[in-house]
Amino acid sequence: MDDLNQRIDELEIRYTHQEQVIDELNAVVTDCSQRIAWLEREVNRYREMLQSLAPGLPESPDE
Repeated sequence: MDDLNQRIDELEIRYTHQEQVIDELNAVVTDCSQRIAWLEREVNRYREMLQSLAPGLPESPDE
């Protein structure tokens, strides 16, 4: 029975650790998502600025 209790204790410790890691990873993913959204807004803002400066030029060098 002691072996079973020890295994249960180890599983509880692992579960707690995994839960903490998941919370930390979630915070990182949320931060990255916010940064990506900000960068997308910045790219769009710069694109609009460039278009207003030179409306006759193509949008990309390939055009």
